[in-house]
Amino acid sequence: MYLLLLLVLVACGKKPEEPAAPKSANRVSFVEPANGATVASPVKVKMSVEGMTVEPAGKLVPGTGHFHLIIDQALVPEGTVVPADDAHKHYGKGQTEAELVLKPGKHKLVLQFADGEHRSYGESMVETIEITVK
Repeated sequence: MYLLLLLVLVACGKKPEEPAAPKSANRVSFVEPANGATVASPVKVKMSVEGMTVEPAGKLVPGTGHFHLIIDQALVPEGTVVPADDAHKHYGKGQTEAELVLKPGKHKLVLQFADGEHRSYGESMVETIEITVK
C-alpha cells in the first residue's frame, strides 16, 4: 500500500514527507529541591541535564560538560571560566548530587553547566531557584 502511495506521489511530482525528528532542547534542571522549597541544612541537591552528557572535567568533548552550583550570585557568562570559591561549587568529577551547608534564610541557587575546562555554556544551560533554609 505504501509503495502504491509513493508511486502516486512521485507521478504527481510530490515527494512524500518524512517524519520530523524530535527536537531535543539542551537544558539543566534541579530535580530537588523545588523552587520555593523550605529545607533544612545540609541541603540535598539533585541535578539533571537534557540534550548533553555529564562527563568529568579535563577534556573538551562536544556535547558534554559538568555541573556547577552558584550560591547567591549571578550566573557566569557564556565562555567564561566558572570561578572556584565558596559561592561557586564545582562538580568536575561528574557528580549529579550534592549536599550544601547553608545558613538559615533565603538563598538563590544557580545550576550552571560548563565544558571540560569549566567554561560556561551560558544562559541556555542555567536554571535558577530560590529556597529558604530553616
